[in-house]
Amino acid sequence: MLKTILAALDESKLAEQVIQIVTQLQLKPETKVVLSHVIPAVGDAPTIGADLPRHNAQELPYRHIEKQLQIYQAHLPCQSDLEIVSGDPAEEIIRLANIYQVDLIVLGSRGLTGLDRIVQRSVSGQVVAEAPCSVLVVKPRPESEIGADATN
Repeated sequence: MLKTILAALDESKLAEQVIQIVTQLQLKPETKVVLSHVIPAVGDAPTIGADLPRHNAQELPYRHIEKQLQIYQAHLPCQSDLEIVSGDPAEEIIRLANIYQVDLIVLGSRGLTGLDRIVQRSVSGQVVAEAPCSVLVVKPRPESEIGADATN
């Protein structure tokens, strides 16, 4: 049984698909889902800690992300936590997986291939290679399939 699942979400349309996959995992009431979002650090700027005071300019993106995660959280049939952190996305996902001792990480893939995967750094590829647990990578579905799901 999966006791703890980490869902790594961003602000793309793929996040919706990741949540759909998580809810299809037959979650038990005792399962915990950690909904996480990593705000990529810019240059040498200090990371944003959830418990650190922020200026209004920094607070707006954080609040938007928090509200979106809360919407996802409301649809889960089990316990859940929210984690909004700043840093290198792959490193932070792996760090959270270790902290929560998760059994499964679920995250999306941009579908990068070849040179693009090397140049743009594949977060999902790095997480798969370094994660302390199993990883479920959600590939983007064509828009035609997404629309078909809504009508079925």
